[in-house]
Amino acid sequence: MESGNNRKSKAVTEGVQRSPNRAMLRAVGFGDDDFTKPIIGVANGYSTITPCNIGLNALAGRAEEALREAGAMPQVFGTITVSDGIAMGTEGMKYSLVSREVIADSIETVCGAQSMDGLLAIGGCDKNIPGAMIAIARLNIPSIFVYGGTTKPGKLNGRDLTIVSSFEAVGQYSAHKISEQELLEVERHACPGAGSCGGMYTANTMSSACEAMGLSLMHSSTMAAEDEEKAENTAKAAGVLVEAVRHQRLPRQILTRKAFENAIAVVMALGGSTNAVLHLLAIAHAVGVPLLLDDFENIRGRVPVLCDLKPSGRYVTTEFHEAGGVPQVMKILLAHGVLHGDALTITGKTVAENLAGIPLTPPAGQEVIHPWERPLYSQGHLAILRGNLAEDGAVAKITGVKRPAITGPARVFDGEEHCLEAILGGAIRPGDVIIIRYEGPKGGPGMREMLAPTSALIGAGLGDSVGLITDGRFSGGTYGMVVGHVSPEAAVGGTIALVQEGDSVTIDAEKRLLQLNIPREELARRRAAWKPRAPRYTTGVLAKYRQLVSASSTGAVTDASH
Repeated sequence: MESGNNRKSKAVTEGVQRSPNRAMLRAVGFGDDDFTKPIIGVANGYSTITPCNIGLNALAGRAEEALREAGAMPQVFGTITVSDGIAMGTEGMKYSLVSREVIADSIETVCGAQSMDGLLAIGGCDKNIPGAMIAIARLNIPSIFVYGGTTKPGKLNGRDLTIVSSFEAVGQYSAHKISEQELLEVERHACPGAGSCGGMYTANTMSSACEAMGLSLMHSSTMAAEDEEKAENTAKAAGVLVEAVRHQRLPRQILTRKAFENAIAVVMALGGSTNAVLHLLAIAHAVGVPLLLDDFENIRGRVPVLCDLKPSGRYVTTEFHEAGGVPQVMKILLAHGVLHGDALTITGKTVAENLAGIPLTPPAGQEVIHPWERPLYSQGHLAILRGNLAEDGAVAKITGVKRPAITGPARVFDGEEHCLEAILGGAIRPGDVIIIRYEGPKGGPGMREMLAPTSALIGAGLGDSVGLITDGRFSGGTYGMVVGHVSPEAAVGGTIALVQEGDSVTIDAEKRLLQLNIPREELARRRAAWKPRAPRYTTGVLAKYRQLVSASSTGAVTDASH
């Protein structure tokens, strides 16, 4: 036991050690009374690189004001973003998934170094949300996520446009279905202002998942970026966070197994992005919750698709918000026993308590959210396929396709660009099964999204007659007979690396099968002859990522034990 003098000496020593810290804090605005207040980090993803994030600085300012009013000391710092939409179809897209890790690492680094008492993270574009959530899970300090909001739809000749409309228009133009002038008009009108891409693509899917998990406020995941309610919601989130700090509501009390099951159920009901599988696996890894690909398949069988949202549906996210948004969907799921109502949220209330004032049925006169008795599809849309082409699993979005199975000749491309050239050049025929490989987490590196080729297929009228398989990813804007996240990937010798031009390949969504139809002896011969490719990048962040990243079937994380 320490003597009284020793305890006093220790206290004096700690006080002396803190003096330089306080001196520097005074220089950034701290007064004598501020040192007893909780210090809240505001991770600001503001950037003019993308419309998804261009409005975040104003939200950060609103959060800073509200945190001060609530009795906290906000400390604003920046984190990065890249624009998936701008990088799509280019070498730059290899940095997209890498940016998720950079965002997570940067937020963790600042909050850890500065001993933050809480965290309010503000993000927009696709990787901002899972990146922030991974950091929140690692840090385990009271935290809340504020989504920057969705963009409003573009308008052209009475129809709603999104960024995917522009990608599909390229395919339509190449197939001589629209004029160059119409292509230009689609491009001019597709993105009218600030906010993340307007369908139920990856950003809106992940913001919805975050709301379902209880680390964002109700209704916040579908608000329009440019509407005043987004700013007001940000201020409210700041107040809720300060209360969470005072009561020590920690992320690991909220991000439980039940929270992840709730998120998966909501993603299924919304018809959300395939990327949700990858990101939820990664967040679960960060928080230490066991989550497997098979969990998605199990929940898929119990949850119908209730929402008619783009890309495969008719409506955009702002219309979903007007119809009741995520809380309305969650209330329907809760009423039918496929949601955990006792899961805790950042408000201190359970999911069921938060949803108490939400009606049991969606509002009349709208077709965005369907009732449980009249779903768009009786089961979820994200299926896990396995077979000799994906022994560790692959992810397919199986709704909105007319042919749930296809067997055809393989058209093999070692990279996205060569495939896109073939599609735009008219070299792909109905019945073909496209293979795009060496685009996985290690092989890319970076696991690019294949929005350009899939949109070109849709635009050319081949979306229902051509299959596509890749060890890369798909944009949330992708739909059709497409299978991604194939694991093991080509770069580590997965079977996808052994497919040859003209081989018979089967995609069967109903049987959950992904199969290369050649004799076992021939497959073994090819495997024995296969040699890994020399890495394309040997220095820099992509080389570092390639060395660290895990398989897509485990979330493509960079801090797994090897």
